[in-house]
Amino acid sequence: MSTVDFITELLCRVDERMAGVRKHSQAKLYPSEVVTLALLFALKGVGNRAFYRWLARDYRPLFPNLPERTRLFRLFNSHRGWTECFLAEPTLLGLIDSYGIELVHPRREGRSPKQIGRKGSSNRRWIVGGKLCLLLNHLGLIVGWACDTANVYDGSAFQALVDSVAHDMLVLSDVHFEKQGWQPPNLKLCKRGEWNSRMIIETVLSMLTVVCHLKKVMHRVWAYFESRLAYTVAVFNLLVHWHGLQPDEQGIVRLSIAEFSL
Repeated sequence: MSTVDFITELLCRVDERMAGVRKHSQAKLYPSEVVTLALLFALKGVGNRAFYRWLARDYRPLFPNLPERTRLFRLFNSHRGWTECFLAEPTLLGLIDSYGIELVHPRREGRSPKQIGRKGSSNRRWIVGGKLCLLLNHLGLIVGWACDTANVYDGSAFQALVDSVAHDMLVLSDVHFEKQGWQPPNLKLCKRGEWNSRMIIETVLSMLTVVCHLKKVMHRVWAYFESRLAYTVAVFNLLVHWHGLQPDEQGIVRLSIAEFSL
């Protein structure tokens, strides 16, 4: 599949999901076009200047009403709520884990008064940035997400995400989601080596790292960082569903988005 064919089909699938969202009378882009461009940005995994240069140079005929760069990214930010229609449905069993994202090199911490990231530990190393917490269903599709700075404790910052599906899912987590004094009734803490099915979330995080290059991003405003995460979650769910979730002969659904890397 060529890149032009992929972008065209992606636009069609987004437009189908957003059938109920109407175009503003003064808007130049349709809502599905805005979301498609934002999903391409999240999938491309580069800075906004590099993405806009790539888009305008190679694919402007697909989007003849493409606005100026800064206006385009303001559109992404103001309409990130449209990504909620791409979240998956809860299932009986779910998984949750957090993922550190570096915004600034630790040696540059504190140099800017507008620094949005904070210093915390991720994968046994120090980073200055934020955390993305993903709530998955048993198939590996993202049901919900939340984010915070890298210095927060998972149990304090993200237990509300577990509590939001208290009537729908039993959620498996590692011991870092334990909170003294209270925890959601549907949260099950798993020690190292227990419930190997939790490893599916490591597969999801690996795909976000390799394909979407999410481990290091360059955002300097928190709202735009949240927008990037929202569109990354949406594009992941769309691409995993691309060929249908077909189990293999062992009954296991193999997740992959590598073929869509830009």
